[in-house]
Amino acid sequence: MININISTQTLDYYQDNVLQKSYSISSSINGVGEVEGSFCTPTGRFKISEKIGDNAELGTIFITRIPTGDIYSKQLFNQQTDRDWILTRILWLDGVEEHNKNTHKRYIYIHGSPDEFMMGTPKSKGCIRMRNQDIVELFEKIHIGEDVAIIEQ
Repeated sequence: MININISTQTLDYYQDNVLQKSYSISSSINGVGEVEGSFCTPTGRFKISEKIGDNAELGTIFITRIPTGDIYSKQLFNQQTDRDWILTRILWLDGVEEHNKNTHKRYIYIHGSPDEFMMGTPKSKGCIRMRNQDIVELFEKIHIGEDVAIIEQ
């Protein structure tokens, strides 16, 4: 089970109802919401629908969930400073409640991001950002169908 708390900007991973690890994350700079095109982070209950990037190199750049063959670098960042980098691993969320059923088609993920991106502060465009090492660690522990809850407090 994964619990994401928007107000504390944390992701807690539980196994057998016991907290295993807490990670610092970054959710949407636009706040929470389920409207398509809002770039908000949805709330409620979800499932992990797909795991993408198994064994990809740390910093692998994904575009439309496909590895580009490029590895993130500060030089690439300087060329595209406003890009929402999706790196290393992707956990694609699927909403299971009426209000968030559009989550999958909104392409909302838990994914890796550049190490220089601040965690603990909302800055994403809707997804849940994690440090690259953290997303690799979490990716190894969870499975497709894993329960996820995103709450505001």
